[in-house]
Amino acid sequence: MRLPHLSGRGAPGGSFLAGRVPLIRPGPDAAAILGSIGEVLYQWDISTDRLDWGPGHAAVLGPFARLDLSTGMAFGSLISAGNGSSRYDALFHAVERDEGAGVAYQLVYALAPMPGIGALSPLWLEDTGRWFAGEDGRPSRAQGVLRAISTSGDGARVPPASPGEDPLTGLPARGQLLAETQSFLDRAGRHPEFDPGRGRGQDPGDGRFAVMLATIENLFTLNQSCGYEAGEATISAVAGLLRANVRAGDVVARYAGNKFAMLLANCGAEEAALVGVRLSALVSAVPFETAFGCLPARIRLGYVIAPQGGSAPQTLLLRAEEALDAARGVHGRGVVAYSRSLMRDDARLRVRDAADTILSALADDRIDLALQPVVRARDGAVAFHEALLRLRLPDGDLAALEALLPAAVKAGLIRALDDRVMALVCARLSVDPALRISVNCSRDSIAAADWIETFTARIGAIPGLGERLIVEVTETGLIENLEAMRAAIVACKRLGVRVAMDDFGAGHSSFRELRNLGFDLVKIDGDFIRNIAQSADDRFFVKTLVDLARHLGLEIVAEWVGDEATAQTLREMGVDYFQGDYYGRGAP
Repeated sequence: MRLPHLSGRGAPGGSFLAGRVPLIRPGPDAAAILGSIGEVLYQWDISTDRLDWGPGHAAVLGPFARLDLSTGMAFGSLISAGNGSSRYDALFHAVERDEGAGVAYQLVYALAPMPGIGALSPLWLEDTGRWFAGEDGRPSRAQGVLRAISTSGDGARVPPASPGEDPLTGLPARGQLLAETQSFLDRAGRHPEFDPGRGRGQDPGDGRFAVMLATIENLFTLNQSCGYEAGEATISAVAGLLRANVRAGDVVARYAGNKFAMLLANCGAEEAALVGVRLSALVSAVPFETAFGCLPARIRLGYVIAPQGGSAPQTLLLRAEEALDAARGVHGRGVVAYSRSLMRDDARLRVRDAADTILSALADDRIDLALQPVVRARDGAVAFHEALLRLRLPDGDLAALEALLPAAVKAGLIRALDDRVMALVCARLSVDPALRISVNCSRDSIAAADWIETFTARIGAIPGLGERLIVEVTETGLIENLEAMRAAIVACKRLGVRVAMDDFGAGHSSFRELRNLGFDLVKIDGDFIRNIAQSADDRFFVKTLVDLARHLGLEIVAEWVGDEATAQTLREMGVDYFQGDYYGRGAP
């Protein structure tokens, strides 16, 4: 199962040739004015991912304008890790609701250096715009202005000292949070009494600081029961309480959606734990007075101590998120510290937590689908979609289920998940006659005595549904249960269902099995695709797999296609279909 969320690869027939960028045509006066101040207009059709640019984009983006920037995905992939939140994150993590006038956003981020095109330094940009919702209430289109931020003496773009505030809470935005975290790290590095070998200094004055994340636990319930305005009021109120209850030298920022980040200066593990407990108690103590009445709120917190917990802002925030995830778990405590053994201390406890999470999601109907496009290699048109699992958390956030699947197998819940996903896929197919979907079936499900009977009854109940369904089975699952797999494939064929071997190349299938079992497609394991443009060994191995599949008359899908260079290499080998972030992530 491939889990990486944005549907569509671009406008139908859109080109991915480098340098070809769809242009907006404003009046000559507007274009001249924008160009003279280093700004460029853009429009983003989120439903197709088409990104159109106004005149002067080359002057603003410099060497980056030589790249294909005709899609939001292509542009977003250039954002440097640790240097800001992408436009996609801002829109799809927003808690604001479009009431007809759109929702404003403002971001600061950097495009990563790319020496190959002459971009030797990060390019810092300020992105100001407004997004508008579609019929489903989710972001459908966005328009805005991109501005290159002032340069340093050596010509490199640098972020401004104050990249802006979150418009709802007045707190620093994510871009400024990253800059502040780096400043804290720089100050910690100037403390000679800090001993990295011992993992801590002699006292909290040694430069240590805490990076703490807090999430409002019941925001989804408030939004559902009281409306999004009530949720916004709660976010604003919690922001005010957090800011009022930290010290003058500490930093509180809006991290994303219902999450806040705090940088606590001169703070070790014991002090951070006390601060977390105190803030949690303060938020829970009294309902917040808002225009919608008194609203309750609860928070959970996770933190990591720096600099021993990480030497880069993004690393520290990721580890704080790990701690926060543990705090939000079914059996999680309200405040959790990051440790290297956090995710592996007790395998049995993790399986139990995963089982509780899955059972709760199944009971509450919180298992959702995300559909990732699989496109034709020759023209980029969508051929079908793969159904990916998403878990809707109690607070409304969507999370991938990949990390829970091994635990689901151990807990005996994988068949229940497979059954729910198949029911959701059939429901989608029944209401959209133009849709084609592939869905994974685990070896445990296929080996079950009643799988064929249940599958036949479900697919056969809807005329024509089988012809629009593809069942994916893994190569390793095939080897481990050959007879059950053979019977399942025969049952699929009777219903017109196509069958794909997933992760082709990861197992040890023989020519005879591939030929005799009647597969229609093979999906080449993404581990061999990811670095194919740079690795001669991977190119040789993939070419061997493609030749084998061609000899057997099978269509070929390449997974994890991440850029045009990879796509072109695979086209030349004769691959039929591409799947990967370059052509669209899984979208709900």
